[in-house]
Amino acid sequence: MFHSIVMKRCFEKGENMRKRVEGVRERILECAMEEFLEKGYTDASLRTIAEKAETSTNSIYVRFGDKEGLFSAIVEPVVNEMKEMFQNIQETFHSFDAETQRREVGQYSAGEMLHMVDYIYDNFNTFRLLLDASYGTRFQNFVDWMVSIEEEYTWKWMEVTGGAPELQNGMTRDLYHMVYTSFFEGIFEVVRHEMSREDAKKYISMLCRYHHAGFVALCGQ
Repeated sequence: MFHSIVMKRCFEKGENMRKRVEGVRERILECAMEEFLEKGYTDASLRTIAEKAETSTNSIYVRFGDKEGLFSAIVEPVVNEMKEMFQNIQETFHSFDAETQRREVGQYSAGEMLHMVDYIYDNFNTFRLLLDASYGTRFQNFVDWMVSIEEEYTWKWMEVTGGAPELQNGMTRDLYHMVYTSFFEGIFEVVRHEMSREDAKKYISMLCRYHHAGFVALCGQ
């Protein structure tokens, strides 16, 4: 009888300890999100994060390695999923035949962009970190990555549907880079200005139409 009571208490103590340990990681991530949003990566303090999470800086180092490891733990899962989503959108479109690509490019791009808006708003604070608090980390060029992918696949689209891109009305890779940098920076303004999801979809839909009309005017597609 006594042995059973002791074993039960040991089990309960172990379970409580496990729950406390598991809860530490979640508290650290939550407090880190707040600290990074408030101060940015560079000025964020691990000591402040540890104090707010009611743990030690050593606990953070053990779990995440260093400050960038902690930042990565917050943003990397979302970045990887966003990259996969964006890549799949491009690959799906480029699996269509040339005539379908030429005919549907504007509508397809606008529709898929609105799906991406939903993903952005489902992970809104993480995208705030990526856009405005990631300087000093390997994620600071996140928007540039999206621009480079869009450039690559647009070049492929031009080759499939209209011949040598560099011969069409002076369109060059430098100009593509300027156009798409402007486009994606415009899209992410809805995050920087913390617009509602409804307004974001409305404005991005308008931006896509504006962008497509300008693209058609430049390249003659």
